[in-house]
Amino acid sequence: MKASMFGSAMAVLMLIPAWATATPDAARLEHLLTQDCGACHGLHLTGGLGPPLTPQALAGQPRASLIATITYGRPARAMPGWGPLLSAGDIAWLADRLLQGRPTP
Repeated sequence: MKASMFGSAMAVLMLIPAWATATPDAARLEHLLTQDCGACHGLHLTGGLGPPLTPQALAGQPRASLIATITYGRPARAMPGWGPLLSAGDIAWLADRLLQGRPTP
């Protein structure tokens, strides 16, 4: 089942290569948080297949560590690396957004 989910995640990643070169765009990145990150971490990022990504859950985690996880992933945990698809600015924006919290939908 995990292999199937990983394959699905990789298929989704293949659909968004145009995002890799764009400058940070809040609406596009918020959509990515909701749809792509939310697919594993829960719609409100409170946990699911992946751990919660709320400011409380990330408290004490260095920003650089979060950036590295988003960039390179965690293969042993089925977390894909987004470095090939997103710019460094996009990844930094996502990390900062996760650390500060998202507005309630």
